[in-house]
Amino acid sequence: MKISRLFTKSNESPYSEIEFKKTSSEIRNPDGSVIFELKDFEVPSSWSQVSCDILAQKYFRKAGVPEKRSSIKEDDVPDWLCRKKGVDKSKLRGEASAKEVFERLAGAWTYWGWKAGYFSGEEDAKAYFDEMQYMICTQMAAPNSPQWFNTGLHWAYGIDGPSQGHYYVDYKTKNLVTSKSSYEHPQPHACFIQSINDDLVNDGGIMDLWVREARLFKYGSGTGTNFSNLRGEGETLSGGGNSSGLMSFLRIGDRAAGAIKSGGTTRRAAKMVCVDVDHPDIESFINWKVKEEQKVSSLVAGSMTTNRHLNLIMKACGKKDLEEKKRFDPKNNPQLKNAIIAAKEVFIPENYIHRTIQFAKQGFTEIEFPTYNVDWDSEAYMTVSGQNSNNSIRLTDDFITKVLKKEKWNLNNRTNNKVHKTVDADDLWEQMNYAAWSCADPGIQFDTTINDWHTCPNSGRINASNPCSEYMFLDNTACNLASINLIKFLKDSDGFDVEKFQHAVRLWTITLEISVLMAQFPSREIAKLSYDFRTLGLGFANIGGLLMASGKPYDSKEGRAICAAISSLMSGVAYKTSAEIAKEFQAFSQYQKNAKEMLRVIKNHRLAAKGSTRGYDKLSTLPVPLKASECPFEGIVESAIHSWDQAYELGKKHGFRNAQVSVIAPTGTIGLIMDCDTTGIEPDFAITKFKKLAGGGYFKIINKAVPRALRVLGYTEKEVSDISLYVLGNGTLEGSPAISFEDLKKKGFKEKQIAILKESLKSAFDIKFVFNQWTLGKDFCSKNLGFSESQINNPKFDMLNDLGFSKKEVDLANLHCCGTMTLEGAPHIKDKDLPVFDCANPCGKNGKRFLSVESHIRMMAACQPFISGAISKTINMPNTSTIEDCKKSALLSWKLGLKANALYRDGSKLSQPLSSSVSNFDDVVSETGSEELKQKETARIVERVIEKVSAERRKLPARRKGYTQKAVVGGHKVYLRTGEYENGSIGEIFLDMHKEGAAFRSLMNNFAIAISIGLQYGVPLEEFVEAYTFTRFEPAGPVEGNDTIKIATSVLDYIFRELAISYLGRDDLAHKEPADIFPDSLGDGILGDGINAKDKSVEVTAKQYNVALSAVKKIASTGYVRNNLYVLDAAHKVNTQSHQSTSSNTEMAGDIAKNVVTVNTASEHKRVKSEEAQMKGYEGDPCNSCGNFTLVRNGTCLKCMTCGSTTGCS
Repeated sequence: MKISRLFTKSNESPYSEIEFKKTSSEIRNPDGSVIFELKDFEVPSSWSQVSCDILAQKYFRKAGVPEKRSSIKEDDVPDWLCRKKGVDKSKLRGEASAKEVFERLAGAWTYWGWKAGYFSGEEDAKAYFDEMQYMICTQMAAPNSPQWFNTGLHWAYGIDGPSQGHYYVDYKTKNLVTSKSSYEHPQPHACFIQSINDDLVNDGGIMDLWVREARLFKYGSGTGTNFSNLRGEGETLSGGGNSSGLMSFLRIGDRAAGAIKSGGTTRRAAKMVCVDVDHPDIESFINWKVKEEQKVSSLVAGSMTTNRHLNLIMKACGKKDLEEKKRFDPKNNPQLKNAIIAAKEVFIPENYIHRTIQFAKQGFTEIEFPTYNVDWDSEAYMTVSGQNSNNSIRLTDDFITKVLKKEKWNLNNRTNNKVHKTVDADDLWEQMNYAAWSCADPGIQFDTTINDWHTCPNSGRINASNPCSEYMFLDNTACNLASINLIKFLKDSDGFDVEKFQHAVRLWTITLEISVLMAQFPSREIAKLSYDFRTLGLGFANIGGLLMASGKPYDSKEGRAICAAISSLMSGVAYKTSAEIAKEFQAFSQYQKNAKEMLRVIKNHRLAAKGSTRGYDKLSTLPVPLKASECPFEGIVESAIHSWDQAYELGKKHGFRNAQVSVIAPTGTIGLIMDCDTTGIEPDFAITKFKKLAGGGYFKIINKAVPRALRVLGYTEKEVSDISLYVLGNGTLEGSPAISFEDLKKKGFKEKQIAILKESLKSAFDIKFVFNQWTLGKDFCSKNLGFSESQINNPKFDMLNDLGFSKKEVDLANLHCCGTMTLEGAPHIKDKDLPVFDCANPCGKNGKRFLSVESHIRMMAACQPFISGAISKTINMPNTSTIEDCKKSALLSWKLGLKANALYRDGSKLSQPLSSSVSNFDDVVSETGSEELKQKETARIVERVIEKVSAERRKLPARRKGYTQKAVVGGHKVYLRTGEYENGSIGEIFLDMHKEGAAFRSLMNNFAIAISIGLQYGVPLEEFVEAYTFTRFEPAGPVEGNDTIKIATSVLDYIFRELAISYLGRDDLAHKEPADIFPDSLGDGILGDGINAKDKSVEVTAKQYNVALSAVKKIASTGYVRNNLYVLDAAHKVNTQSHQSTSSNTEMAGDIAKNVVTVNTASEHKRVKSEEAQMKGYEGDPCNSCGNFTLVRNGTCLKCMTCGSTTGCS
């Protein structure tokens, strides 16, 4: 084939006009420890530090590169292209220059292309070699990660090793061959689809699949499988008995994948599990991850509760003022008795209670009970299944039609295809969308649409996809990917360079085709079928950056038309190139069998490019056609149509070399190495970015597309500068109108701390994230600034406020230093231009605008008609989205012709904290940290005390106490939740009844909000009690589940009886006094403590009593203990036993509280880091590889912006 030059010149180095520099790379954990370090390596000067880090850490060969090399002569290979090997005794090292990597990649492709005759002559081979190096070096395009890992090591350095069980097809003999070398034929493919048979141990069966998956995971690739062949639970086995079902084997596979992930150094396993919607176990599959997340929640809450109560019991056994025998007897040790009662109330197993007492008898004073947290890589998640794969359900048009018509749906046995169960299609649909809303899994793949666009249906159906959902083809095939960085083809005059883009597409199509020729594969079937069908995965990245830089909103007709036109041009040129290769080397071996169907698909692509709304052949759902009138870039639509005309005509004559040519991949790690602002088809995630420095640390920069977009939109340089300053701030407190460095020095800050602050403020999102113990040091905060340990460790601690600075001063300093990180409200900015800068998430802490769910779907729909495979993309949804919103987005995706739909609702994972816009609402209940201490009431305050409060709303603490009471009133479940102030008074209530969306539930929710607001404005609870008790309406009647209330005249009567008993001591409203509910209560006796006390009373001063009471109140919910902390009489006398119990419990609670604070300090630091990360536009989770909080959505996966690790396969 003839290869022309557009980027390089003959007889000149491809790097002749590119400047290089020496740099160093260092990647650290959040704690400062170094993960990776490399000094003085050579890279292009234009590359960012992040792209340099990715190259050095991930793609440089670290060892085995000989310092001196010699050529291995071959008769049919030019000298400049010959393979190399190390000279004997040559010193070995790692790669130290980007040029070495570029040359080994391009050299290996050129070598194999030359050997197979892909170039018309030596000049064409040289042109290809130079052009490919130039494009990679200038970040115009990049292949998927396995190419960087493996390709060219044998060609450039002679690196080799024993076979790893791979296979390849010899391009000369067409025979399947077992590999004898691990590197001569590299493994460049990222995406695999594998089959599974309903067989336990034979080849192609269940256990064999785990081995095949392991071979792929080991080398960093991902795989997907449709498991619908496996019989359902209870189906008969050939040898007798019944099958354990699909889910039992999915759990095994999940464990296997998780083990490889945790044991390897590459990344976590990337795996897709697909199941057809008519499988008999489909309901269990849908709810799999929902239930597993519930298990994690139970493990976390249960472990922490058990730990607290066992330590309380252990502490109670250590009372020094009792005889040894009495200490371990609850009848003689009131403190132990209360601890046991409290433990049993929260269902601590009696076995553990007895075991703890036995430990105490043996002399132990502490008990360590393991606790868990909700981190996604924590032991709690490792304990449950389903965490190592993406799950998808294959839906047919028939199923969706039955959903819309509310008809029945049959689940069919696998062994005999008989109906296993009939369900309501609508109910199954509800379960799917609830699961997606609840935990972001499973996704949906539209089986009918996928197979309507199948180029080779006569060779079999498309059953599954790779983990990221962009590669969809036959089972036991593989695809290697590459992506083109679109912004590199944007002209300075706001146009698109069609000629250069077509040239790049042609060369990368040839590159991916050569990669099939040279590759080895992990199984015989994959090697054979991948060679036979030769599927390619060319795609693009940075459409979001391109649109913003062009001044076009992502959510606009123009933006979608640009995306459609580029997608159409890319695939059209790729198919045209494939037909040209077929002219020289014949079509792929299975083409003739599928020629008619493939030409039908090409014709449908061409019709969409021409904007047709009719005439499509065998499509159940019509695509969204390209509208030329809406595309502002000149020449691109005409070129796209011309490319499809040529592809169709050439294909009719010569066939096609490749069954598929294009996908839209997440471009995770390679998106970072190309310095893309956005990946794949994603919009941007933030207006500001944090640029990494070579020596470590970050500084804040504005998205480079923003200034360009502002200029395109007509803003002057002065206006652009003003807007940028508004977004970024000054990065320092120098010149601040409030809280300058001089002001801080007056407050006790030393030069060392000022220097630390100056460095930290450069990349700060909010100055509150800098003024804390982790930045300034705990010793400095306590010794120099005078803050107590409890202040420093308090989650609500505001250092600047406690230093005497007002909120207004802090806000002014914040604006000066950190800016707003959003263009909303910026000087000069016009409202009509704001949509250009909309991102996937609200920008900055005050940003309100973000892209709608529909905008994501419609952008995908504009692109999909021109892509052979599919699009890897997560549809972002705000936390407030409902299950109904999930249904609407799935149906819209289907109607617009998408092949898959993957939703991610903010906060749907336990491990991901809610965004600040949600989590800072006053009516969100934080996890309570109280100890459930319960005491008997010995005296009652009868008089009614009403505090006088000003008409100002009193905010509840962010982390507050309270309790939850479940009951059934007249057959209706009622959940009552309270929130309390620090002093134990009630400040809010929550009410839950009926199902989501029910009118009565909504009315009760709003009623609870109204009551809460009243309480916070000072309306006494007594007034509400008087107003609402004894009201009569349905539901009413017997009350189940409440210890003291047995009948209610209405739901409101029940609620305010409960609140009055718990917070006001109004036992007159109870049908059974709180004192009577304990099975071991023996009556009041002499002093009314539940046990016939004989000890004498002791005097307790008011001060001593109040100190003890305050200590307990800090950690105990007043409502939960039914207000029994108020143990008062006129002379402040209490019974000896009662007093001992109170003081001991106070002491004990204080000790436990100290432990809790110690534990929570670390978790609080993590929470702060997570909150800060979310405000910056990141997900809020730490990276599994480097621990930094810089994960962003990347297609259907996640990628780390610090180290480049991804959870996907590209």
